[in-house]
Amino acid sequence: MMDDFEPRIIGFLCNWCSYAGADLAGTSRLEMPPNLVPIKVMCSSRVDPEMVTDAFLRGADGVLIAGCHPGDCHYDKGNYYARRRFAVLKKVVESLGLEADRLRLSWISASEGPRFRQVVEEFTEKIREIGPNPTGKETLL
Repeated sequence: MMDDFEPRIIGFLCNWCSYAGADLAGTSRLEMPPNLVPIKVMCSSRVDPEMVTDAFLRGADGVLIAGCHPGDCHYDKGNYYARRRFAVLKKVVESLGLEADRLRLSWISASEGPRFRQVVEEFTEKIREIGPNPTGKETLL
């Protein structure tokens, strides 16, 4: 583990639950690592695999996809589609020569600000343990 390594993490957050959970964490003034760059998407199922691979190829050290808990999706089955896509994406990430743990899927509701903080802390620490993205380039991130 590198002492001065600060991971760059992209977070694709569902508008209805996870992004609201992040907002609650912020308005509750919960302290958390500043390593996550949140990107609001309408549903976790809208995260295209190309968005994830592009993030890694542009230098992201980790990618978090967060959505509503199963059964609570505002689009009925979106998070189930996201879960299926995530299973395939893990294999794609490995085919890029990256550790599958650089990609995480979490369910966070709008009322779970502390859970959002916990996920960000855990994932940031995990990426610190893994180290920098070897395929990433110093680009726009």
